[in-house]
Amino acid sequence: MTLDPQAKALLDAFAAMPAVDFSGVDAPQYRAMMNGPSMFAPGDAVARIENRSIPGPGGPLNIRLYRDEIGTTLPITVFFHGGGFVIGSLDSHDNICRCLAKRARTLVVSVDYRLAPETRFPGAVKDACAALAWVHRNARDIGGDSSRIAVAGDSAGGNLAAVAAQHWRDHGPALRHQLLLYPITDWRADTESYRNFAKGYFLTWDMMNWFTRQYLPDAKSADDLRASPLRSRDLSGLAAATVITAEYDPLRDEGEAYARAMRSAGVAVELHRWPGQIHGFASMLGVLDAADQALGTAAGALREAFAAETVAV
Repeated sequence: MTLDPQAKALLDAFAAMPAVDFSGVDAPQYRAMMNGPSMFAPGDAVARIENRSIPGPGGPLNIRLYRDEIGTTLPITVFFHGGGFVIGSLDSHDNICRCLAKRARTLVVSVDYRLAPETRFPGAVKDACAALAWVHRNARDIGGDSSRIAVAGDSAGGNLAAVAAQHWRDHGPALRHQLLLYPITDWRADTESYRNFAKGYFLTWDMMNWFTRQYLPDAKSADDLRASPLRSRDLSGLAAATVITAEYDPLRDEGEAYARAMRSAGVAVELHRWPGQIHGFASMLGVLDAADQALGTAAGALREAFAAETVAV
């Protein structure tokens, strides 16, 4: 294993910054720390970006629509951002959504689900499933094709995408694809990658423990399939999936375990472990060449999943 030189330079820059004391910081403080100007590239230019508000289980939910083709009925990708269920926003993952919209020729609907600890599990799950249902019902009104919907997300958002796909298998029409970028799939956190990369690789053991305390109301919640989708005993019938993991990521092993479990259940899965990379790397455009490459792979998987049917304008 060799850490990518660009990733190492970024980690060195992070190490030179003041460390966060996760034993004492609260969620508003941490969000304020993370709200500075982004050091990463803004992503691809697209033809139209639109903010909307839709009904949600706990009140209105903000969504953001991205499209690069006007006057065309597009397949839809419902995207859930990462951030440990505590941080992250429509803005923090704007660059990923732009790139997917442009490169996959899809209408991307990014969902601003409620965050913890103000809203603990399963609030985010309920928001994700409600947003997916709204998109399906209103696809025509937003210029999308209700027969070609995929879910996507990174980290915590990958967890929500996986959980929403399990829910949709049982309660909704078939999805076309799941795009899971280094997803959280099991809150047990008892893996070799957690032990090997617990400190010094951007996402740390201390950070994940803090996220866990904010998101899960109690220890038994980790056993709930809506929190830990890897624990499902039946993964058959799920939409085909693309799973992207990072070699130096504590979440690597659980993401790959979920890919293997889906394959064992008969689901078509493409698994890509990105060599030398760290958690969150797909967001790090302009700093890591691998980010651009991974988003190209992700967009290609979505294009292929949507290509089985062409919708007339």
